Amino acid sequence: MDSTKKIAIAEGGVAAGLAARSLIRKKKERTVRGEVVLITGGSRGLGLGMARRFTKEGAQVAVCARDERELSRVQKELGCFAVECDVTSQADVERMISEVMGRFGRIDILINNAGVIQVGPVSKMGIDDFEQAMNVMFWGTVYPTMALLPEFLRRKRGQVVNITSIGGKVGVPHLLPYTAAKYAATGFSEGLRSELSGTGVLVTTIAPGLMRTGSYNAATFKGDQQAEARWFSLGASLPGMSMDGNRAVRQVVAAIKRGDSEKILTTPASLLARVHSAAPGLTQDLLWIAGRLLLPNPGGSNRAKPGWSLPNLRSTRMKALLMLGRLAARQFNQRMA
Repeated sequence: MDSTKKIAIAEGGVAAGLAARSLIRKKKERTVRGEVVLITGGSRGLGLGMARRFTKEGAQVAVCARDERELSRVQKELGCFAVECDVTSQADVERMISEVMGRFGRIDILINNAGVIQVGPVSKMGIDDFEQAMNVMFWGTVYPTMALLPEFLRRKRGQVVNITSIGGKVGVPHLLPYTAAKYAATGFSEGLRSELSGTGVLVTTIAPGLMRTGSYNAATFKGDQQAEARWFSLGASLPGMSMDGNRAVRQVVAAIKRGDSEKILTTPASLLARVHSAAPGLTQDLLWIAGRLLLPNPGGSNRAKPGWSLPNLRSTRMKALLMLGRLAARQFNQRMA
C-alpha cells in the first residue's frame, strides 16, 4: 500500500472518530423543553443569545437585568418573563427569584451571566472598580445560587451555570478588576460542583474567550482610552481572535444540556488556559510583552468612559475594522458607538 493510500485511510479514520464522538456527545444532551431557565444579565449580549436559544428549544425563560427598557425589548421579542433586578443586592435577588418562582412554580436551570468589563492599567483603577466587579460578577453569582440552592437540594434536581471567563483562568493585564472577580467566581463554581456531587444538582462552569456580541460598546475604559478601546474592540470583533456570538451560544447551551463540568470557548482561550496550567510564568511573561507592544502608554485618564461614547470607534477606519463587531452589537442589543 503506497503512502497516499495510507494517509487517506488515516484521515478517514480520524474523520470517522470525530463524527462518532460528536454523535455520542449529541445523544448525551438532554431536552430542555418545558424546563424553567433563569438568566441574569439576559437583556443583551451572551445572556440574550442564550434566552433566544432556550426559547427556541421550548424552555420557559425568565431574564433579569437592571435596564427596564432593555428588558421590555427582550420581553416583546421573546415573550419571556422579564424582571428588573440588581444582582449586587441580595434582597433584590431574593425578590426577583420569588417573582420567577411565583410565575412558574419552580426554576430548573439558573444561569449566572451578569457582568461588567473595566479595561485599563491598574494604576488608573480604584478600589471602587474592584468592588464593582466583585459585586456584579462574584456576589452576583453567589446571591442567586444561595437563594435557589435549598430548593434544588430539596428537589434533588437543578442546575447552576456560572458564566466566568478565560480571565478566570489566566490573569489578563489591563483587565484586573474583571479577572479578579472572574477568578473568584470560577473558584466558587468549581468548588460548588465538587461539594454537590451526588446530590442531583449539577454545576457547569463556562469560560468564554473573546466573543462577537458587541460587548466592547458596554465596556468602560480608563487610562489611554482610545488605545485601550482599540485593542479590546478589535480583539472582540476580528475573526480568529473572537468567536461568532451565535456559535458561542450554541456551544454554551449544548454544554449545559450535557451537564458538562466545564466548557472553555474559543481555540485561543483553550490553548492559553492549557499553556498557563503547564507554565504559568511563561504565559505571564508573554502577556506582559503583548501589553507592552499594544499599550505602550500607561498614562491617561482616571475617569471611566463607555466604549459607545468614544469617538475613535466611530472613525471610518475603525468602523471598517469593527464591521463584524458592529453587526453583532445590533444583533445582541448592545448600544453602539
